[in-house]
Amino acid sequence: MNAIVALCHFCELHGPRTLFCTEVLHSPLPQGAGNGDSPGQSEQAEDEEGGIQMSSRIRSHSPAEGASADSSSPGPKKSDMCEGCRSLAAGHPGYVSHDTETSIKYVSHQHPNHPQLFSIVRQACVRSLSCEVCPGREGPIFFGDEQHGFVFSHTFFIKDSLARGFQRWYSIITIMMDRIYLINSWPFLLGKIRGIIDELQGKALKVFEAEQYGCPQRAQRMNTAFTPFLHQRNGNAARSLTSLTNDDNLWACLHTSFAWLLKACGSRLTEKLLEGAPTEDTLVQMEKLADLKEESEGWDGSEGEEEKPSAQPDVVEGRELTKCPTDTSLVSDCSSWNVASRRLSVFRSLRHMRQVLGASAFRMLAWHVLMGNQVIWKARDADLIQSAFDILRTMLPVGCVRIIPYSDHYEEAYRCNFLGLSPHVHIPPHILSSEFAVIVEVRTATRCSLYPVLFDDEQPLSKYEFVVTSGSPVAADRVGPTILNKIEAALTNQNLSVDVVDQCLVCLKEEWMNKVKVLFKFTKVDSRPKEDTQKLLSILGAAEEDNVKLLKFWMTGLSKTYKSHLMSTVRSPTSLESRN
Repeated sequence: MNAIVALCHFCELHGPRTLFCTEVLHSPLPQGAGNGDSPGQSEQAEDEEGGIQMSSRIRSHSPAEGASADSSSPGPKKSDMCEGCRSLAAGHPGYVSHDTETSIKYVSHQHPNHPQLFSIVRQACVRSLSCEVCPGREGPIFFGDEQHGFVFSHTFFIKDSLARGFQRWYSIITIMMDRIYLINSWPFLLGKIRGIIDELQGKALKVFEAEQYGCPQRAQRMNTAFTPFLHQRNGNAARSLTSLTNDDNLWACLHTSFAWLLKACGSRLTEKLLEGAPTEDTLVQMEKLADLKEESEGWDGSEGEEEKPSAQPDVVEGRELTKCPTDTSLVSDCSSWNVASRRLSVFRSLRHMRQVLGASAFRMLAWHVLMGNQVIWKARDADLIQSAFDILRTMLPVGCVRIIPYSDHYEEAYRCNFLGLSPHVHIPPHILSSEFAVIVEVRTATRCSLYPVLFDDEQPLSKYEFVVTSGSPVAADRVGPTILNKIEAALTNQNLSVDVVDQCLVCLKEEWMNKVKVLFKFTKVDSRPKEDTQKLLSILGAAEEDNVKLLKFWMTGLSKTYKSHLMSTVRSPTSLESRN
């Protein structure tokens, strides 16, 4: 926890003073800070408890020593300090605890070495013992601002037989820049700091009672003649807290308590990533994974039966699946197949593919992909085709992707919208001239038309040339769907890395899937008239022809869970009553 815990005292001569503070250091200590002594001495000085090692040999963090030797130290001068204002003796090195679990160090001294921290602690000390007090002057209070930090302060009295009113005023403050965290830690801090205060007051009360028993001060003061006020102040102001509690190890104990308080308060609250409802892609993947498990269980149950070879490949979750005679599970087989394909892929991203194909050819291909038309790749290299499909499928919702990676005969568009074919496969003439299909032929490049190598590690691309054809080529001046224009804008922006472009694509797909959900409920569930649908499309910013086609195609990618939820909601009695 990034905070400072400090013990403050209101001195009758010098006003509010900081007696002792513990701060957190996340960065390593300066070289030689923790090993200035010999190894034997260091081992004797360290005591480990609960993952925290405690040591008192830290020469680089000696504000008490620096206050007397270095005039640039932010602490007060020695002449401005009395016994009641001083905690550690001159030359005392201070205390440090090493958290072996997190490599965090808790350093204690009288004042922070950093001038800015000293100013913050000093201001919090003055406010906690002057204006920011609760009724009765003893108890917890919260104050602060963004510039000087926020403070949890608990003021209390310590019995002193020589003080005016037989008590002295102290406070324990916790300073932090995170207001919300500090407020949420209020109950914890209140209980633990109250325990420290009770222990200090208990020790001081025993000393006070012993002194009163031996030499009652009240009767002595009543019998003493009146003396000037200043003489009285000068006579009883200098008395240290160690003297009031009769505890020579007081500062070491306070260091241990403050260090534990900072560690425990920092570990008791953890941040959690709160996610919303699962996306449509997640729902579709879960549904398809459930289907795969059911199908694999069916295969396991029919192991003893003779299986007939399938005439056509199965298309499940965008991959070609064949019934394996081995005992290897379907899911693990497909995952290993994916790893292999990723390792051999030659297309690395959409931006890379756009550079290889060219801007106009890529726009035509992307347009057909987004519209749901059949995308056919013909090549000898099946890994090249698979890498292209892995890149292109990222533009679509998972539910809209149906892939046959490589086949030796043509498959109809209703079976797949991504089809990989070997070069010798004959494509029907009506497909070649169809406006609902695009064909990418990967040919071996001639020596005079070798494709320029874009990257040193992209040697496979120099062997190919790519020809993109379609029965309905996309005109250069055609506006196209809005999402395509935004994708191209992201790809052409060289200030965006590939990872950032991927995140932009995810956001764009979520934006348009939300529009698809609204349109589905409006048209399929509520059955609104066509005029109302046109108004809705205008509101959604999707009234153009290409946008409408895109929404209708993406509607096929909605999960069964979402559709059944909408239908069950509409058919529920409460929904029917509200309609009536």
